[in-house]
Amino acid sequence: MLRVILFQQWKGSRMLLFLAGLTAFAVPVVSASTYSWRAQSSWDPAGLLLFGYAVGFLYPAIAAATGLIVAVTAWGPDHRGGHVYALSLPLPRWRYAGLRFVAGVVLISAPVFMLAIGTGLVALTAPIPEGLTAYPVALTARFALAALVAYGMFFAVAAGTTRTAATILGVMAGLVALQVVLTAFGARVNILGGVTNALFNWPGPFDIFGGRWLLIDV
Repeated sequence: MLRVILFQQWKGSRMLLFLAGLTAFAVPVVSASTYSWRAQSSWDPAGLLLFGYAVGFLYPAIAAATGLIVAVTAWGPDHRGGHVYALSLPLPRWRYAGLRFVAGVVLISAPVFMLAIGTGLVALTAPIPEGLTAYPVALTARFALAALVAYGMFFAVAAGTTRTAATILGVMAGLVALQVVLTAFGARVNILGGVTNALFNWPGPFDIFGGRWLLIDV
């Protein structure tokens, strides 16, 4: 059963996953090549770190996009078919959802593997300045964890009905609108700041997306 579900989800997401994997591979390789071209003769440690900060946001962005792609395409066939296929199977709902989740985790491993190749290639070939170290394993592991966190969140949202997803998005839009109104009237209430801090700072669930995303660091 897992093989059937995995193949079904692979068919629905393979093109987007290919683009995500290609991007994950290209970011470290192209970044290193671009900095090497700009540096011309030698790699300056300070300049390399600044350049790493400038492009580091791409890693969590790709991880989040990977989780979104796999989660949405996982439940796409069920939503289009009115969940008839799932209800016709001799499986409890929780087990069916678990199989879909596991299949998605397997698919996420493809972009993670591509990032591992790209970061490993840079770590082996780049003229890293003295005092700096390449961390391909740590960056790849963090990317994988961030993709899984995003996947888990989007998977839970996508598992519900379209109405549920619209409600969640509506609440988020309402918070943004309320913050805009309060700011316009001069109120010093920062709703979004509190929500953002709660979600993206430790022990928030999305703390993994913040901080330093550097392949080459001290």
